[in-house]
Amino acid sequence: MYKVIVNDATLRDGEQAAGVAFSRAEKVRIARMLDEMGVPEIEAGSPASGEEERQAIREIASSGLSARISVWCRALPQDIEAAATCGVSFVFVSLPVSDLHLRMKLRINGDEALKRAAEAVRYARRAGLAVAAGAEDASRADFGFLVRFAETVRKAGAERLRYCDTVGVLDPFRTCDAVRRLKEATGMEIEIHTHDDLGMATANALAGIRGGARYVTVTANGLGERAGNASLEEVVMALKKVEGIDAGIRTELFFDLCRYVARASGRAVPAGKAIVGENAFRHESGIHVDGVIKDPSTYEPFPPEEVGATRRLVLGKHSGTAAVRFRLHELGIDIGLDEARKILPLIRRRVLSTRRPVAEGELRDIFQGCMERKIPVVIS
Repeated sequence: MYKVIVNDATLRDGEQAAGVAFSRAEKVRIARMLDEMGVPEIEAGSPASGEEERQAIREIASSGLSARISVWCRALPQDIEAAATCGVSFVFVSLPVSDLHLRMKLRINGDEALKRAAEAVRYARRAGLAVAAGAEDASRADFGFLVRFAETVRKAGAERLRYCDTVGVLDPFRTCDAVRRLKEATGMEIEIHTHDDLGMATANALAGIRGGARYVTVTANGLGERAGNASLEEVVMALKKVEGIDAGIRTELFFDLCRYVARASGRAVPAGKAIVGENAFRHESGIHVDGVIKDPSTYEPFPPEEVGATRRLVLGKHSGTAAVRFRLHELGIDIGLDEARKILPLIRRRVLSTRRPVAEGELRDIFQGCMERKIPVVIS
């Protein structure tokens, strides 16, 4: 077993992003892609959403995947009954634990919440299902009550507690401390589940792991409600490169997975997205390009091939002579430093007029223009 177990919830929490609706075929394909990557747990959906959802879950569950397939339920008998028809052996039973959610959403007190949680976990266990208990809005809950909730669901048969920063209000320091205290107080296995409302989902996920969480919820591209969830590719690569933890994921498949999820969800990958964004391995600045040409590790934390991406050196306003010479060399044209200095202003002029990097055909045109003006070159 790996030190950290990744639970991908793209098909459940990811699909809950406003306006996202995967087809059954898309859900099955995403599950297969995640399984091929070595993701050990896949949260396949919410059975209570309807028969179409249940059919998709059944197809995933019967596909012979190596991953452990789970579903998400409210702490309600009808949700658990729906889950039991889907061919899965593992469910997340979720219930709010903050005073705000209990009072305003469910209109119940803490004692009633504990009773419901225990009954739901026992109901799922009697149905032959393994259970993880989801503590919704745990980051805003009273710590003493959260400990009581954890002890209640553990005694009822839950094997794991999901600590949810439901509206993304934690910072990494508080996350690490909260998970550590909860684990010390209960002895339960913890899954850290974070949201990106304040831009800290990935950092908080890592902090939860440092605090003792063995499991982590992620989604491809960070897809999810509002600002999204902790990103699969970011968490896995940060674990690998910062914490020295191998989560057992084939990271070279990230690029293809994230592009497919983007198309299926209708949510384009932002150009500046870490790990898989178009600009993640795209260099323009003269100083940076010069360094990358000499040794890519000067301005890249890892090679693009490690996540299935490719490096691009673009010609733009901030390019230098090294980039000009390199790009022309790729076209089979070798020029000296003096020639590059003459071409560079023409490139910058083109960029300022078009407001985009110079394309390959444009670079050839600029080079040919210089040829006509008798700039000496050597063609390889």
